[in-house]
Amino acid sequence: MMSTVWDYYGLWWAVAIWVLLYGLFIFFIPFYKKSHIIPSSAYLAFIVAFAVEMYGLPFSMYMISWLFGFILPVGVFWGHTLVLYIGDLGMYAGILLTLIGIFMIVFGWKDVYMHYWSKKKGEGSLVKEGIYAYVRHPQYTGLLLISLGMLVQWATIPLLFMWPVLAILYYRLAKKEELSMEEEFGQDYTDYKNKTYMFLPYRLRK
Repeated sequence: MMSTVWDYYGLWWAVAIWVLLYGLFIFFIPFYKKSHIIPSSAYLAFIVAFAVEMYGLPFSMYMISWLFGFILPVGVFWGHTLVLYIGDLGMYAGILLTLIGIFMIVFGWKDVYMHYWSKKKGEGSLVKEGIYAYVRHPQYTGLLLISLGMLVQWATIPLLFMWPVLAILYYRLAKKEELSMEEEFGQDYTDYKNKTYMFLPYRLRK
């Protein structure tokens, strides 16, 4: 018997694995700080929304059919994004964004942990080497790239609304942390800030 697209839904075990796997990246940032709770919760909510629509139930398609009385073709708010028009390009682009995001999170964590987080208060040094030589918040960039990769791969109505909110939350968090860094490191951080960009690599922007 030939399988249909509906055979790929209702896989709640896959939903759980996806949420657990991508939720682990939260532990690469200081989640224990109160200022990180809302952005981190929004990131986890984004992952859950993606996993449920990809493996559980296509809520976006149900919403459209309930409101307008017709079912959109595969790739329009359910299924791989625009698969009928661009094939698997959306999936490959999503995978590439995810891999770049993972790279930025892991290497950003390594640099900042070695020189700052692992030290006692007041003994940490300003991290300006490695990936931090090009971008001031590589871990937040990584989380935004991973979530953007999900959006590109499997665009749904909730994700289209959630990703801009997620970007705004991490932008505000980054601004707040930079004020704290300026208080701790003074002119040294100001000079570093003037030579780099918040989320995009300096050389790319230059």
